[in-house]
Amino acid sequence: MSPNDNLIRPKPFPYLTGMAYIPRWIGGVMCYVVFGLGGLLSSLTVLPVLRFWPGTKQQRIARVQKAVHIMFKGFVWMLTFTGLIKVHSQHTQALSHAKGVIVIANHPTLIDVVVLISLIPNAGCIVKQALWRNPFMRGVLSSAGYIPNRGADLLLSDCQQVLDSHTNLIIFPEGTRTIVGTKINPFARGAANIAIRTRTDIVPVMLHVDVAGLTKQQPWYEPPRQTVNMSVEIGAAFDHLRYDTSQSSDAKMARVLTRELEQLYSQQITALPPLPKTNNK
Repeated sequence: MSPNDNLIRPKPFPYLTGMAYIPRWIGGVMCYVVFGLGGLLSSLTVLPVLRFWPGTKQQRIARVQKAVHIMFKGFVWMLTFTGLIKVHSQHTQALSHAKGVIVIANHPTLIDVVVLISLIPNAGCIVKQALWRNPFMRGVLSSAGYIPNRGADLLLSDCQQVLDSHTNLIIFPEGTRTIVGTKINPFARGAANIAIRTRTDIVPVMLHVDVAGLTKQQPWYEPPRQTVNMSVEIGAAFDHLRYDTSQSSDAKMARVLTRELEQLYSQQITALPPLPKTNNK
């Protein structure tokens, strides 16, 4: 019996071809438009109001994070309505009630972070510097207290501040979306290093998908022809105390923790299936 045999396996959705695919294509493109314009408009209207409303700095950031959480829940609903994805989540209290932990996940689709934030009302992220120059996203990122991916010392200090404020930090150890045909990309040691150096527990989240959709190998303007079933599974937390560095170096324990995390995901995750052929349009 495999480790995830008890996981609910939703029935696959039909593969759309010809005229049946047109509404899906229109809906998919509209989702991209709504996400982009929604980020721009919210950064100019709602989020600045929440950010500068009276209160402590952390209270203001928490308000913005809760607002982003609600907006992303709405966006997940839109993705479901248009047939791009169907999220199946059970027993996610460990995420909704978590405070000051590192949440890691595999990265099969473009909208993984959206799904996770829709389940976590107090979530922060480490964001590529390039996105901070994106006018659609910069206001959202700064208002929500997200962390720019800069030098190692500054990044670690930023992570410590975020975790100390009871915000949960979302990290994808793969670094980029999973290559189609594989289970996971090799894990980087960033999440483990942060967990050990900040003395923070890690909560692993397994994102199981039944078809390859919204992957890095697919252009954004080709929405998946088959609805992606995504099942969210919460694993047992990795206690940072198990990786006491008093007897060894931080770097060595980070390698051990990374190896154990990668082994967990290799056992739990099924390889992404090959991209479907699209000759019959």
